[in-house]
Amino acid sequence: MQTCWQCGRFQIDLAKPKIMGIVNLTPDSFSDGGRYNASLTVALNHAEQLLKDGADILDIGGESSRPGSAFVSPQEEWTRIEPVLRELITWNVPITVDTRRTWVMCQLLEQQLADGINDIQALEDADAVALLAQHQDVGVCLMHMQGQPENMQHNPVYEDVVLEVGRYLQQRVRVCEQAGITRRRLMVDPGFGFGKTLEHNIALMQHFSTWQTLAGCPALIGVSRKTMIGLLTAETDPKQRVAGSVVAAVAAVARGAAIVRVHDVRETRQGLQVWAALGTRVL
Repeated sequence: MQTCWQCGRFQIDLAKPKIMGIVNLTPDSFSDGGRYNASLTVALNHAEQLLKDGADILDIGGESSRPGSAFVSPQEEWTRIEPVLRELITWNVPITVDTRRTWVMCQLLEQQLADGINDIQALEDADAVALLAQHQDVGVCLMHMQGQPENMQHNPVYEDVVLEVGRYLQQRVRVCEQAGITRRRLMVDPGFGFGKTLEHNIALMQHFSTWQTLAGCPALIGVSRKTMIGLLTAETDPKQRVAGSVVAAVAAVARGAAIVRVHDVRETRQGLQVWAALGTRVL
């Protein structure tokens, strides 16, 4: 497994786990929708605070992918993220964009406004793979999702979620490599909460090495404030799921995650620091 992720202008050392801070520029994201999209200044202040809190990477999103989310056009998504990206790209920090639309990716890459693409559809949008193959250093995270955001939690069913997720990611990695996207540019994400029940999510965490070995790439994990944390803790308010989210992030790193994508950077950094200091035995 490679220990470095080629992500645009940066070669990110994965020997130690990295924290990806979430910058949602949407009115309807499940945890902080509408909080940081009020103005450019508000969004940039939030991004700056994430970096001060210890984020290694900033992930910018302009479309909510929460279960049941409403359709947003690629043009609207672009309108939300473009002004923020034009400033962030000058900050000398890795910038990834959470998008599944080839049109948006094209704008980003032609205007050199992103180091990486974080795609919940694993580059399945038409021509996405071909587009990324033309940009030789841009990082890519391929995520598994059963269904679409509007219907993905309508009774998701698997025969063996661990093997199915692993084989899907393996297949998407193969497609990328065949198109000329080298493995050093790739990360994989099993998609916790994307077309999965609590039991499916637990199985993916408990059998982490099985699906990751099949995929053959470093893992980026996003469990921050998600419904699975709420179901395990009986906490209905996503903003009150911080402690559970930190424990889940540490559990993911203990099992081999290279990057954790989180809302609460400071708390996650503290959790990882304490875990590292007390010993790195796999959970």
